[in-house]
Order: sequence, then structure tokens, then C-alpha cells
Amino acid sequence: MALHAKAKAEPEFRFYALYDKLYRSDVLAHAYARCRANKGAPGVDGQTFDDIERYGRDRWLGELALALREEKYKPEAIKRVYIPKANGKLRPLGLSTLRDRVCMMAAVLVLEPIFEADLRPEQYAYRAGCSAHDALSAVKTGLCNGFPEVVDADLSAYFDTIPHRELLLCVARRVVDRKVLGLVKNWLDCAVEEADRQGRINRTTVSRDTGRGIPQGSPISPLLANLYMRRFILGWQRWPESRQLQARIVNYADDLVILCRKGTADEALMAMRALMARLKLTVNEEKTRTCDARRAYFDFLGYTFGRYYSHRTGGAYLGLRPSKKSIRRLVERLRQLTDPRFGWQETTELVHTLNRTLTGWANYFSLGTVSSAYRAVEAYYALRFRRWLLKKHKSRRNGMLAYSHEHLYETLGLVRLSGRKSNLPWAKA
Repeated sequence: MALHAKAKAEPEFRFYALYDKLYRSDVLAHAYARCRANKGAPGVDGQTFDDIERYGRDRWLGELALALREEKYKPEAIKRVYIPKANGKLRPLGLSTLRDRVCMMAAVLVLEPIFEADLRPEQYAYRAGCSAHDALSAVKTGLCNGFPEVVDADLSAYFDTIPHRELLLCVARRVVDRKVLGLVKNWLDCAVEEADRQGRINRTTVSRDTGRGIPQGSPISPLLANLYMRRFILGWQRWPESRQLQARIVNYADDLVILCRKGTADEALMAMRALMARLKLTVNEEKTRTCDARRAYFDFLGYTFGRYYSHRTGGAYLGLRPSKKSIRRLVERLRQLTDPRFGWQETTELVHTLNRTLTGWANYFSLGTVSSAYRAVEAYYALRFRRWLLKKHKSRRNGMLAYSHEHLYETLGLVRLSGRKSNLPWAKA
């Protein structure tokens, strides 16, 4: 809190003595607890949190503190794995070793209060007191308050293309501790290990060689990503070509929309391209577009924004609803969970898993017009669950007769989405 208060009170102050705070026992213990709560797979050394607990957590943290104090700490290579994206492609994810993760988290605990004072209100990701719902509400408010045209922007591999030199300048604007800056640079330059199709391990130094990219998945990546996106927002607000448009920006990690007044979206798109080029970032031209929300739809953070009509009054309004892609992803997950081949598991266990999945999805998709999405999803998982029960009990009866709504929702305790309500009101177009 003291660091944040100082940074907030003196926007030009540069912090010069931070490195010794990284290896304080309380900072490292808190960093370890945060990393363990996040779970995650092991890095290239294969070490897990259970291994550390068996070895002795205090002993392990003490050795890390000693390595930092004596400046002998060196980060290890990052293990690269790929996770599937909604569009069928693969997203690269970097897994640092637990030792590196704890050290990065300690740096986040020290640096985040400083840079939080500088982040712009247009940035909603990875910040205390901010959420994706806040970003979605900001978009909806802007649409309804005279900014109906939108630049739906997409950056090509934002995390992988952030230039190191410019990023380090962003850090050095506030931090002049050479040891801390050296740590950040070493993390950016880490080698990457990944297995090929034959299982052979290959090590590359692409980030160091190209001077670009921050590893997605590391504890410090969200802070660095926000810090570099801040440059774009500040540039937009100060550059005459964009400032005169009086547009509103809403940013969540690498997702970005620019809300514009009528007739200015094309100018905003040109200004955005020019600024991103100056920042050495690449705009994905295939996915970036302009649209008028009164006549077309656009997706942001899993929701579809646009013009809808009230089933009750027939009146038009600008709002949002869960996107078709988001519903398809949930349906695919429910299809996997209710696969009849998994009839060996206990019914109560499956109900618990389904309820946890559905509740988590509905807690996020609770804004705007959600009732039709809830009803469609509920009809699907009720049908799948009935089929699963029939298969499990080897029954040939009619599913509705064998397992009524009352049996599914009251006896077995399956959650019912149709009883939930939206928590964001409608607005007239």
C-alpha cells in the first residue's frame, strides 16, 4: 500500500530500491501461496508443489531467498504446451518452473502496486476491483450514450509480439533498480523447450533473438501486457488525429473495442492502425472491422452486442447476449460430460460436475438478454442427462416418463438455468 500511495501521489517518482523486497520471507511466502492456489503443471524440471512440501517449503523458500540475495538466481527455460482455442487453432502457453513462478510472483507483489497507479481506467483486465463484467457494462453504456459505431479490433499474437526494448522502457519509467530491471529482462529472454511429434525436446531462443514476446502463462505476463497496452491508450488520448474523435476505448487484456460517434468509425480505425504500427504491434486485418451496432452485431468477451427486440413489448434496444460461440463451447463440454460411455460414474458425481460447469458459465453469462440462451442450454443438458441415465440403467423407457423435470431438478438436484435472471437492464436503441 505504501508503494501504491507513493506512486499515486507522485506520478513522476522513480523507485530505486526494490530488489531487497523480493527476497523478504513474507513476500516469498505470499508469492508461494498465490502460485500454489493457481495450481498449474510443472515446468521443465518436473518439480511439483507436492515435491516442495515433501522437501520442506520453508527450506525451499529459504534457498530461493539466498539465491536472490547473493544474485545467483537464474531463470530456467520455459516449457511450451499448446491448448485448443475456440476456433480450432492452438494457443501457445509457457510453463515456467515453480521456482521461477514464485520469483515472478514476488516481483508482481512489489511492482503491481506501483504500476496500478498508472494504468488507465479504460483497462479492465488483471486488476483488483475490475472484471470482464465491468468492461462489458462499459461497452453497453457507451453504445447507449451516443457512441453506436464500433471499431472491433484484433491484434495478431499480442503477447508474442510485444517488443522487449519498448516494454523495458515502460518499466524503467517508474523503476530504476538495475537488479529488478535485469530480472525482468532475463525472464523475457528465457529459452523455450517443447517436444516435437517424435517426442524429442527442442530448445529455442526466439524471444531473445527477436527481442519480442512475453510468455503467456507466467505470473508477470498480465502486468507487463497491461503496461504496454497503456502506451496505446495514452498515445490515443494525446495524438491530435485520434483525440479529436472523442472516442471511448474499452480494453481487456488483448481484446479491444473503440466506441465512436456516428460517422467517425473509419477515421478511428485508421488512427488505431497508425498508433499500433508505432508501437510495433500488428493489427489482424482479417478480424478487425468497423460496424454500426444499430444495424450489425459484434462480439466482445464472449458476448454479442447489437440491436435486439423485446419479446414483451416489441421495442428495440441496444444490448448484449451470450454469443453463439460461447454457447457452442458450453454445449460441447456438456456433450463430453454426458457421454454414455462414462455411465460407470455415480449419478451424484455427474450432477455435481454438471452443476459446477453450468453455474460457472451462468455466473459469467449473466448480463443482458440471457433467458433464451438459458432455455436452449437447459433443454440440451436435460435431454443429454436423461439419455445418460437410461444408458446407465439399461432402460428402454421414454426419457421424459422415466425421469421427469421434478426428478431431475428436485430429486437429483440438477441446477435449473431458466430460473436465473439477467443482472443488466435493457436500454432503448
